[in-house]
Amino acid sequence: MKKLIFLLFITSLLLTACGAETAPAVTEPSSTQVVEKTPKPESTVAPATRLQVSEDALKGLEIKVWIPWYGVEAGLFESFVEEFNEKNEWGIVLVMENQINFSNLYEGVSISLPTADKPDLVIALPEHALEWDTDGVAVDLTPYVEDPLYGIDSSDIPNVFWNQDFIDGKRVAIPAQRTSRFLLWNESWAKQLGFGSLPDAPDDFKQQACRAQQAMLKDESPQNDFMGGWAVNTEPMTAYAWLLAFEGGVLEGSDYRFLTPNNIAAFTFLRELSEAGCAWQAANANPISSFAKREAIFITASLQDLPEVAREFASAGNTDSWKVIAFPGANEDALVVYGSSYVILKSTPEEQLASWLFIRWLLDAEQDARWVEATHLFPIRKSTLGLLADYEKTHPQWAQAVKLLPQGEVQPQLASWRTVKTMIGDAFTHMYRVNIPSGQVAAILAQMETLSRELSK
Repeated sequence: MKKLIFLLFITSLLLTACGAETAPAVTEPSSTQVVEKTPKPESTVAPATRLQVSEDALKGLEIKVWIPWYGVEAGLFESFVEEFNEKNEWGIVLVMENQINFSNLYEGVSISLPTADKPDLVIALPEHALEWDTDGVAVDLTPYVEDPLYGIDSSDIPNVFWNQDFIDGKRVAIPAQRTSRFLLWNESWAKQLGFGSLPDAPDDFKQQACRAQQAMLKDESPQNDFMGGWAVNTEPMTAYAWLLAFEGGVLEGSDYRFLTPNNIAAFTFLRELSEAGCAWQAANANPISSFAKREAIFITASLQDLPEVAREFASAGNTDSWKVIAFPGANEDALVVYGSSYVILKSTPEEQLASWLFIRWLLDAEQDARWVEATHLFPIRKSTLGLLADYEKTHPQWAQAVKLLPQGEVQPQLASWRTVKTMIGDAFTHMYRVNIPSGQVAAILAQMETLSRELSK
């Protein structure tokens, strides 16, 4: 109490000495009163950008965006452009141009780079972004991602998406869409054949495929005797995933390497599967239709194929349970994740920031969810799943695929992957088309290694 009276006295003296105004009377608190301290207001200072571009400089900027899609994706993206143009607070105006596919876009961008007509923002493949970065025309997006005002929370994006476009300390792009190829497995048929679980290793896969083929021999139709097992798929990502399942791959350091013991084991396994009749191809067969008709216990499909598979089962009146699984490995299963990315090409600081602001808006969970519902691909952000509860219920196999993401691996981070992956698909197709014997797969892999090194020069 003495201390309080002394402080009040000193305060009174100070006010009198300043000659400001008469201090109000102060009543000494009683012993039962509690003196409450007024809390200090929290700082409300807004974060400031480090990009050194004023918002006024963004007003009315026209940004050229090139896309590689047609159909549903192109239509939805066009609606995104219109919505952003109408609602963005900076007055940025986007002008969209459709290049129809990724090859046309890559060629068009490469030709336009020395001209004033080049785009500001493109949706391209990661290997395209790497080449443009080597040419010095792609923007390192790290400062934009980490900006206090305009940045994003990258921890909300799965690592297998986020890491693809980051190399040598630079972020050359931002994930736009991601998908994968999977094996589809008829669980109901497998149970009838005596298998209680999904194939957990290559030998399990072979046993189930071979027993399904043997079951086809017991019906009255000789036309399907060669069916039943895995309907062979020779897409590049299928071949690559099988190599990874056998702990092989396509790289040794930063060079391509195909002729390895594990890769030989992978291709030998697949060719022996065909030689035993446990894997099959038919020129006019639709693998999805064959899967729904119990002509194949395994097929390979992409994420965006899953709705068509469900429709085929319904059309065939097939109530079998089927699941999405990764490519079975002896130790770890394999899943290759790939897709397109947003790439900003170098221009002015203002145009680069305007392009980034559109990317950031596209990555919002609301827009991300709309992408998923239209394209059936992976959500780019983890938090988007909170908006997709109803979608998960009606698309259970899609939900299974999402749960496999922790197993996912990125593609090789090389610009030459653009041509090398095509070579892989061609070689894999050739191996089946001419029925290369399993004992000669090493020669195929040796040729692939030679070609890949030529293509990467």
